[in-house]
Amino acid sequence: MDIKKVYEELTKQIEKEKIKIDEPMKNHTTFKTGGNADLFLKLDKIEDIQYGLKVAKEYGVPFFVLGNGSNILVLDKGIRGIVIKPDLKNVIIEKEPDDKVKVKVGAGVMLPFLARKLYEQKIAGMEFACGIPGSIGGAVYMNSGAHGSEMENVVKTTTYLTPEGEVLVLKNQEQDFSYRHSVFEKMQGVIVESELELMIGDKEEIKRKMDENTAFRKAKQPITLPSAGSFFKRGDDFIAAKLIDDCKLKGTKVGGAQVSTLHAGFIVNSGNATSKDIIELAKLVKEKVEKEFGKVLIPEVQIIGEE
Repeated sequence: MDIKKVYEELTKQIEKEKIKIDEPMKNHTTFKTGGNADLFLKLDKIEDIQYGLKVAKEYGVPFFVLGNGSNILVLDKGIRGIVIKPDLKNVIIEKEPDDKVKVKVGAGVMLPFLARKLYEQKIAGMEFACGIPGSIGGAVYMNSGAHGSEMENVVKTTTYLTPEGEVLVLKNQEQDFSYRHSVFEKMQGVIVESELELMIGDKEEIKRKMDENTAFRKAKQPITLPSAGSFFKRGDDFIAAKLIDDCKLKGTKVGGAQVSTLHAGFIVNSGNATSKDIIELAKLVKEKVEKEFGKVLIPEVQIIGEE
């Protein structure tokens, strides 16, 4: 791939300050690790995203879509091709009869910001997301959830760009939501907006739930260290964190990567970890749990790039 040529093509329509060459992905992930991306596009217009997709197709360049980078691990040699970060920040609130509320949210809006904004207008339904450090686009992509709820419960439709730049609108059922999964995992393209279905609620009750969720997160999760949240998915008949804890793996280290001493389900960057450290520690954890309990742990974190 001729990066310079692709860059020049991109700048014919997209402002240069929105495009970075050889961009360190550790600056864009909550793990704070990973190599560089050949080209990094932070785009706040749908037309620019469509143009980026067009250039990628014309030049045969692979592309990867990034949310807030809170559920991915970029490998140490980085990402070949184009990383597109949708930075669409629109929030449009429409109150309807029977205390129903329709909220159109751009893919780049952060969940804690949205939860606070809705609380201020007495809108209930997003309290569960007040501590999730992700964007709407990423949250829909992986059906993020916490405290007994998930995106599936609030998303009515999602607007999506195909790799050819065509605009599609998918209804809730068409998004094939299940535990930490949506149809978008199988589709190449870009989520640009979701419409949420919420309700007017009691402001004090909304605040109580958000305060409770925030306190739980502070007490139970290692939020002061870089991580990507729970590293492994829960199984049909087991909770990954409990099995890891039962194997007495809390505090186990490989290089700068460590199984959190606070929450066994988290792998944290305890200081200057490489992605290789994290991968090796995850492998060690997986092997010990399988040997001890016969259960196979599957990563919840998306692993991308080149080793």
